[in-house]
Amino acid sequence: MSQGSKRKDKISEMKNYYKMQSFNLKNIPDLDICVLGALELFNREKISGIKIPYKRPLVVGSGNAEATGRILFNDGDALFASESTYENKLDNIKEIDGVVIVSASGSKHAPIIARGSRKYKKKISLMTNNPKSETKKYIEDNKLSEEYVFPKQREPYTYNTSTYLGMILGKTKEDPGNIYNFIKRDIDKIRFPDFGKYDKFFLIIPPELSIGIHRMIQVKFMELFGRKIARDVETSDQIKHATTLVPSKELFISFGEMNTHWGDEKDRLFIPLPKNASYGAMMAISYYVIGKIQKAHPPYFKRNIGEYVKDASRVFGSEIKAIVE
Repeated sequence: MSQGSKRKDKISEMKNYYKMQSFNLKNIPDLDICVLGALELFNREKISGIKIPYKRPLVVGSGNAEATGRILFNDGDALFASESTYENKLDNIKEIDGVVIVSASGSKHAPIIARGSRKYKKKISLMTNNPKSETKKYIEDNKLSEEYVFPKQREPYTYNTSTYLGMILGKTKEDPGNIYNFIKRDIDKIRFPDFGKYDKFFLIIPPELSIGIHRMIQVKFMELFGRKIARDVETSDQIKHATTLVPSKELFISFGEMNTHWGDEKDRLFIPLPKNASYGAMMAISYYVIGKIQKAHPPYFKRNIGEYVKDASRVFGSEIKAIVE
């Protein structure tokens, strides 16, 4: 049996993906459905590998894009920056031989970063999900610069699940079918507590899978819950350092490692990870669990996304839509 046939056997249907293609502002899916839809897509779509031709790249992104860049290039001699700090790095570190811009849309700050990088006569690589992005023009006539376009599904603005998950899978080479099956077989059999009883969560993640993921989980809580729900995200090493000095009624959720110490026993939840899990599984499974928390609380995101994108469009000076096609 070919590899392609095996992959199709792992996910026999695309119901979550199709749900993502047909929703509107009145029936926005929760994040867990978005995760399954993305995995269904990546089980069918080929994901490009990543081969950046620079010895010491500067990897730049905003928000979750910056966190994704750290995941993609943490094992090399890369430097990292945001839209606020990249010029300082280019001014002071002459060894930088190329700029990698990570941006799902290729808009907002991405074209500004690309234009600024051109002033330093740097080659540019763009990692995006938009083949017609505003940033494209800054790399088309720049010798040896390149563009990586990753597949994505239709999603609510800020969910950014398929976008960055696809890039991460392009790096780690994890099989999305295996991750999907693990969620359906192992995660779904867990008897979750009543997440609605908690307005504070402490997520404990494995140290070896913390780069970038730490920030991505924090941002996802902010996007979905604002300040309505409190959250902390620390590794199993970091939590030992006075992070629980002031006790609180909160749910401790540990990923990949059993928590036998932090919080009352009734306020602990263990979420397993696949054997030899990498960042793709860590992102997908943590987002899936956050989606379950989302279901148990008032629909803060869904009530506010429409007005938010109107304001964001004014801030960025271009139209931002609540649903990203």
